[in-house]
Amino acid sequence: MSHDFPRNPGQPLDTSAFERQQINLRATERRAAQIATRRSVKKNYQAAWLVNAIKVIDLTTLAGDDTAARVRRLCAKARQPLAPHILQGLGIAPVTTGAVCVYPTMVPHAVDALAGTGIPVASVATGFPAGLMPLPLRLEEIRWAVAQGAAEIDIVITREHVLGGNWQALYDEVAAMRAACGNAHLKAILATGDLQTLSNVYAASMVAMQAGADFIKTSTGKEGVNATLPVSLTMVRALRDYRDATGQMVGFKPAGGLKTAKDAIVWQSLMKEEMGAPWLAPDLFRIGASSLLGDIERQLEHHVTGRYAAAHRHAVA
Repeated sequence: MSHDFPRNPGQPLDTSAFERQQINLRATERRAAQIATRRSVKKNYQAAWLVNAIKVIDLTTLAGDDTAARVRRLCAKARQPLAPHILQGLGIAPVTTGAVCVYPTMVPHAVDALAGTGIPVASVATGFPAGLMPLPLRLEEIRWAVAQGAAEIDIVITREHVLGGNWQALYDEVAAMRAACGNAHLKAILATGDLQTLSNVYAASMVAMQAGADFIKTSTGKEGVNATLPVSLTMVRALRDYRDATGQMVGFKPAGGLKTAKDAIVWQSLMKEEMGAPWLAPDLFRIGASSLLGDIERQLEHHVTGRYAAAHRHAVA
């Protein structure tokens, strides 16, 4: 992950930044609904938004039956996400995905497959997806993944700290994980589907950023409810408030449930409208996805040829 701005160093815990913050659920839902319905992009503009979406995808496999061969195939897709005839039809240079995201034991295979491409390897860690492991073991898992070559670490917070309002414990946990990452960038997964209220989502976002998170991320993809627009809007407003208060730029990653090209455009619209153009680049915005890329490629092929290809022609791996 290459930044042209300073990395978020964090700051001391300041509960006043969120404890008095009131989240209006109905107003948040209305604003989120506007994002999904009022912006419509067509033809070349739509193609441009979809190509940009490819550049910010963390192409992901987090299955219990992952193998080295599957990871290598995924990395091949990350290196060449669009077929040559689509690139030619669009008249653009080759693009790659923003990163490849895997389990820690798959990191060496991904690092080897992506050598020389500049595509970073992201690893989930800290007892993903539940995070219910002793903290020393979670920190050691981070260090192990970094030692294997992971450039980004997607950590999982302890939801109990949020549900119990134990903000100091949450801060200390994320700060320790940030330290364990060293030069690797930390993406803090809030598992928002488990946090019950938008006020909790806002508070957890603020604490994670104060503890030094480089990104805040909605979900593991394993919860019953993953990325939604109201939750995403709440998190984006938190990172905007944090930027305004500290001058620090923090990234955002929705994950889980984003499956269609339309989803990719909607979430990019959220970032453009709420944060501006800088948050459409991979150093400040990622989409965690596995099947999304196939639908984007299918839509781009239709743009180029006027025909929809069968889904199996655009397999992820």
